[in-house]
Amino acid sequence: MALKNFAFKVLNKDKFARRGVIETHRGKINTPAFMPVGTQATVKACTIDDIKKTGSEIILSNTYHLMIRPGVERVESAGGLHEFMNCDLPILTDSGGFQVMSLSKLNKIDREKGAIFNSHVDGKKFYLSPEESIRIQLGLNSDIVMIMDECPKKTEDYNLIKKSMDLSLYWAERSKKAFGNNPHKALFGIIQGGLFKELRLKSLEGLTNIGFDGYAVGGLAVGETQNEMFNVLDDIKEHLPEEKPHYLMGVGTPANILENIALGIDMFDCVLPTRFGRNGRAFTDKGEINLRNAKYASDKSLLDETTDCYASTNFSKSYLHHLTKSNEILSSMILSLHNIAYYKKMMDEIRISIINKNFKNLKKKYLKNHESFKKN
Repeated sequence: MALKNFAFKVLNKDKFARRGVIETHRGKINTPAFMPVGTQATVKACTIDDIKKTGSEIILSNTYHLMIRPGVERVESAGGLHEFMNCDLPILTDSGGFQVMSLSKLNKIDREKGAIFNSHVDGKKFYLSPEESIRIQLGLNSDIVMIMDECPKKTEDYNLIKKSMDLSLYWAERSKKAFGNNPHKALFGIIQGGLFKELRLKSLEGLTNIGFDGYAVGGLAVGETQNEMFNVLDDIKEHLPEEKPHYLMGVGTPANILENIALGIDMFDCVLPTRFGRNGRAFTDKGEINLRNAKYASDKSLLDETTDCYASTNFSKSYLHHLTKSNEILSSMILSLHNIAYYKKMMDEIRISIINKNFKNLKKKYLKNHESFKKN
């Protein structure tokens, strides 16, 4: 039986906020969507079954980490990433470009050979070209594949960002060629250009001329202010292809998600829900709370009765305070799962508000609840 082709459709709009659906042969993804991050073939402190019970419809995994360990050959021999980690949800893999910049000891960026770097784990030398990144992602058998790009650190050096953007466009052409004909999968381009409107628009124009199944905004969450990030999205929102999904990479506080949905973004990923969970912190409709605080020691109220998740509605704050202060693993498991469920609930409410043309009011409510994140 032939696999279902990748497809996307916008169903409703409220100004630039969009509700849509991505069709994959592994199932539908309702957008706007938040993707829990499974960096090393696992969403930290959560089982895939638990992730599915939250209603999450897609997860993200990481090319850089998986190429270093256990290696694409081992995953491929298991039948691909889905079989390796026992996950039947769609999986998006990033290209590894961001981690090369942020984690590895980068030796050189070569126009033809790609990134030459040493692993942050054992110092082993790797070469990651556009073709190799695509080969690895196809070997992992991910459903949404990202092009190889260069992700520079934040700088006001126009010439440096232009050179990097031009290189990323060259690599985008090579990534598209290496991807070949895979209609049941998707290949997303990545818009670069730093904080410069002219370069962002030139990058987007170049990518649309090449033609991709979706368009991601990269090179953010690298030290810029929140307003600088919003300005980048505001500059390009009217130029993003209407019929393709729009993905903002690595950005994910509740406040940032709401603001960027208003600027036309459909897909998000971020490590915050599980990272916060491992550090005793939980997202709730009353704002973010830190269960390590002494005020929760005798608080018998449930973690969050408004979120329909076992982790949210079966444990008191007092008990979670005890687990967290005792550094018990169960605390990380409960809070990580709750945070992912909270994000899923938020995305569900956002989609309903777009249908009802009420997104602006919902955004105000969430921004008020998460005031502490507004300027972070």
